[in-house]
Amino acid sequence: MSPLWTTWPAPAKLNLFLHIVGRRADGYHLLQTVFQLLDWGDSVHLRPRADGAIVRTNEVPGVPVANDLGVRAAQLLREHTRTTAGADIRINKRIPLGGGLGGGSSDAATVLVALNELWQTRLSLEELAVLGLTLGADVPVFVRGHSAWAEGVGESLTPIDLPLRVFVIVDPGVQVSTKALFAAAELTRNTAPATIGGYLSGMEATNAFAPVVRTRYARVAAAMDWLNQFGVARLSGSGGCVFVALESGEQADAVVRACPPEYRAYRAQGVSRSPLIDALGAFRTNHLA
Repeated sequence: MSPLWTTWPAPAKLNLFLHIVGRRADGYHLLQTVFQLLDWGDSVHLRPRADGAIVRTNEVPGVPVANDLGVRAAQLLREHTRTTAGADIRINKRIPLGGGLGGGSSDAATVLVALNELWQTRLSLEELAVLGLTLGADVPVFVRGHSAWAEGVGESLTPIDLPLRVFVIVDPGVQVSTKALFAAAELTRNTAPATIGGYLSGMEATNAFAPVVRTRYARVAAAMDWLNQFGVARLSGSGGCVFVALESGEQADAVVRACPPEYRAYRAQGVSRSPLIDALGAFRTNHLA
């Protein structure tokens, strides 16, 4: 194992729509959504250790080490494979916490994929995705590395190629409690199931959480209202980040420049294949050379 640091992307995602179509017997909600992966997100830096320790080497504001999904992913992979290896982990956060962009899940997926390579534990991506599901329902889509139609609790994935679009994401600076939203009495839980064909042919793309979030989080509602002047503003996941799809990078840059100072705006390109998969391919090529 190399003692050197390596750097791996942990991309954000958008939910282009999100319906709740029922509930399982165990109380978990059944979803339909489209995960759009982005070319923008966190960076995960990893350095193998020989002593078996998993050490996060930097502070992540708002994320205690015990709750850090990246750290937990490393511990899970170590225990599952019974490796004696360890790792130093440094995560550079760009994805807002509690924003519905999948930051923690993506960090976990990147740690699983990258340490599997660095530790030479030789699990397949499918095995890593199954392992990652125990950390969170969004982890498998990041492990598999392709934008996807998702069903079940979000783990049943069908890869989908989406139109190339650029997005502006606006962060109102609000962390939304997903648990509280799922418990909301006014949440619509019985939307009629959609199909991939229906979605691609232009079905109305709504988010079941959006009405609840707008009512309960005035700052998110205000950000969505501001963004609506540039297109149809949508909530990602359970929020609180909102986004709009645009036709060109020039349009996106203009919206970012116009963003009011009380919010933060980001430009991101939608991608079908995750930059993590490209990084994995480049790593393997370099180490075979």
